[in-house]
Amino acid sequence: MSKIEETANYLKAKGISSPEIGIVLGSGLGDLADKIENATIVAYNEIPNFKTSTAIGHKGNLIFGTLGGKKVMAMQGRFHYYEGYTMQEVTFPIRIMACMGVKILFVSNAAGAVNPSYKVGDLMIITDHINLLPNPLIGPNLDEFGVRFPDMTTTYSCRIHKLAINCAELMGIELRQGVYVGNTGPSYETPAEYKFYAAIGGDAVGMSTVPEVIVGRHCGLEIFGMSIITNQANDLNEETLNNGDDVIEAANKATEKVSALFQQIIASI
Repeated sequence: MSKIEETANYLKAKGISSPEIGIVLGSGLGDLADKIENATIVAYNEIPNFKTSTAIGHKGNLIFGTLGGKKVMAMQGRFHYYEGYTMQEVTFPIRIMACMGVKILFVSNAAGAVNPSYKVGDLMIITDHINLLPNPLIGPNLDEFGVRFPDMTTTYSCRIHKLAINCAELMGIELRQGVYVGNTGPSYETPAEYKFYAAIGGDAVGMSTVPEVIVGRHCGLEIFGMSIITNQANDLNEETLNNGDDVIEAANKATEKVSALFQQIIASI
C-alpha cells in the first residue's frame, strides 16, 4: 500500500486528478493515445515503483487527458508475466488507476484466433475469460481495495457491451463476441494447445489482460475488453509460423478502427 500511495501521490503532484476511465492499450494499439486531447504524458521510467515495458509495440507511457469528452488515464503499453515481472508488478498500474479515481476500465490486446471462423483483423468483444496464469490476488489481501474472494460471474460489463454493439452498428464495424484465454507465453501455442483451448470454450488466446481484469474487479471497476485477432490457429501442425512482427503489423492495421470505436463508446457512456 505504501508503494501504491507513493506512486499515486507522485502523479497527483503533476496536476493529474480524477480520471474517470482507465485504458490499457495492448500490442500495436498505442496509437489510440494520439487521440487523447490536452494530454499529459509521463514515461514509465519516471514513475516511482513502475516497471519498464519491454514487449515490442509497447511504448511505455502513462497518458492523461480527454477522450470522447471523458477524463481518461491510458497505459501506452502494459507489463506481462513473461517479461519476468510478478503478478503484483504486472497489475500495479490498475491499483494506481483505482487510487486516482478510475471507475471504468477498458482493456485491449492482440490475440490469436482459436475459433476457426475468426480471421486476422477481426475485433472481438471479450464476453468472458479463462485464466491459465497465476492469479494476481494470491498473497495477503489488500482490504483497502476489495474482499478476499471477489465474485467473477459478472466480470465484463453488460452495459458497456450493449453500448459497444450499438456504436459498432452505427459505424458499420463488424464485431465478434467470445471468450479470451490468458496464458503465460512467451512461446506461441502448439497445435495441440489450440485444440485444447477450443475444447475448454476459448475463442481467442493471448498472454495478457486477464490479470489486469481480475485486479480491476477486485477494485470494483466496471470492465470492457476487446481483442484484435492478429493470427489464426494452426491446429493441423502445418508449416506455418507465428511471430511478433506479424502480430504488430496486424494490430497496426486495425488500430484506426479500434481507436474510433473506443472513442465512440467512451463518448456514449
